[in-house]
Amino acid sequence: MTFFDQQQWTARAYLGGWTELNGTSTVTNPATGEKIAEVGFGDPADLADAVVRAAAAQRAWAARPAEDRAAVMRRAGRALEAHTDVLAEWLVNEAGSGQGKAAFEAGLVASEAHAAAALALMPYGQLLQSSRPRLSFSRRRPVGVVGVISPFNFPAILSSRSIFPALALGNAVVLKPDPRTSISGGLFLAAILEEAGLPEGLFSVIPGGADVGAALVDHPDVPVISFTGSTAAGRVIGERAGRLLKRAHLELGGNNAMIVMPDVDIDAAASAGAWGSFLHQGQICMTTGRHLVHADVHDEYVALLAEKATALRAADPAGGAPLGPIIDERQLEKIADLVDRTVQAGATLRAGGTHEGLFYQPTVLTDVRPEHPAFAEEIFGPVAPVLRFEDVDEAIDLVNASEYGLATAILSGDAFGALELGDRLDSGILHVNDQTVDDEAQAPFGGTRASGTGARFGGHEANLEAFTETQWTTVQSSIQRYPF
Repeated sequence: MTFFDQQQWTARAYLGGWTELNGTSTVTNPATGEKIAEVGFGDPADLADAVVRAAAAQRAWAARPAEDRAAVMRRAGRALEAHTDVLAEWLVNEAGSGQGKAAFEAGLVASEAHAAAALALMPYGQLLQSSRPRLSFSRRRPVGVVGVISPFNFPAILSSRSIFPALALGNAVVLKPDPRTSISGGLFLAAILEEAGLPEGLFSVIPGGADVGAALVDHPDVPVISFTGSTAAGRVIGERAGRLLKRAHLELGGNNAMIVMPDVDIDAAASAGAWGSFLHQGQICMTTGRHLVHADVHDEYVALLAEKATALRAADPAGGAPLGPIIDERQLEKIADLVDRTVQAGATLRAGGTHEGLFYQPTVLTDVRPEHPAFAEEIFGPVAPVLRFEDVDEAIDLVNASEYGLATAILSGDAFGALELGDRLDSGILHVNDQTVDDEAQAPFGGTRASGTGARFGGHEANLEAFTETQWTTVQSSIQRYPF
């Protein structure tokens, strides 16, 4: 049987092994509308079953030497490297990813596995000073069962960046992927971990609706929730988790700004702006949603950006088109509505603004004002609103006026001057002389304000904070005597 043979998992989910559930769900290619697979579709009872299995398997897993956990992650990384073509194909067909985006995402997932292998062997505590003659130290211990809820846009990486480190640190994981991408965002990763030799029960994938996500958040044996998705959904999850006194790490939306200073290489700046706004049809939390361009270079920048937008083609990515479809009709209608209302409010359409089926053409809007819908709201589509500014202080105020604080970029001929400007921006991520979309397994990822709360994703310190608890421990050679 070939790796990830569809006969193995058709109409199934993964509960420590390939399992038939009472329900099934059809997976559709958003570019063609064709049915490409059928998967198991769970309910809260299936979720509860997965948590029971996870809790039963977790203690033995946490007790194993860290090298054992690292070895599983290394094997998973090698398996991902061997099967990146399989994952990339599913990302194209299921998530509507362009082939370049799919290849990048598949490679980044492998990096996450290798980083998790290293994480398992990193220092996990501190020696502490004490007023007594004893050994005093803090150590990080696994939380138990981690619940992961992941979205459709980068389904493989936004699942694996929680799954792999949580497992490496001795936890079990129950995943509820977005039902539109439950293969590339869940079942494929189950097959990888199964091939890597992860013990049974430690990882489950339950495709399902909002009721399954709610059951995962509410389950008393799941003390930590890792959620990536919309700010609106994150607020609900954060509120529910807070009432239950459990931790929720929320990576949410963004309306990310790129400031273009007057001394830039204009062609390079327009290239960066086009990539930041149009990659994966703009369906990325880090997408460059606001272009703030100095008046001295505004007109030339807009002309070049519109030229690049017009040259890009949105079509079936399986045929090599650089941009694919919007994920579904509901999201497309939201994008079209934001653009239409912005034009009606006085903005000028310089490119795009049209669609055929789910293929929305890259769009450039100019004469944009701060109150316009496409500038003030997260679009999650291939739209680049451009606002002219005269004064740097004005630009910084406009960036900080947003409720979001995920990623910000500054393009300038003076890189260190731009870095100084960055100190005045409220943003979890800052890129100088690059656009807003980037991710690396070893880098802390996350935002401020409405863009997220909780630990960052990525890097040793962030993952320890996210998926372990701190325990203070003391040891002394004899029992302490007291006056009682």
